Amino acid sequence: MTLFSAILVAIVALEHVYILVLEMFMWTKPRAMRIFGTTKQFAEETKSLAANQGLYNGFLAAGLLWGLMYPDPVIGRQIQLFFLSCVLIAAVYGGLSAKRSILFTQGLPALIAFLFVLVYS
Repeated sequence: MTLFSAILVAIVALEHVYILVLEMFMWTKPRAMRIFGTTKQFAEETKSLAANQGLYNGFLAAGLLWGLMYPDPVIGRQIQLFFLSCVLIAAVYGGLSAKRSILFTQGLPALIAFLFVLVYS
């Protein structure tokens, strides 16, 4: 795996750790409400749902980091491709069903990382 590919995968993982923090711990705070375009009332009513979403984003980040650290690079590459595919599928679904910008904020970095891992690793 090239160092650049690993950096791209790590960036996608860190993005999903950030989303985990926003959804699990900051959902009702002004910053998260501004990012997700929610009101205080909506945030309070959906706090447990957001925490659940955050947990899933954490699983995506954990899978990507697992793939980066896996001792066998061939298997590590497959793990990365799998979890990047999961991010891409989630981004397409989220972009079509919730907010179009998800395609760019989550999908585009994952697509770029996926292509670099696929071609250069």
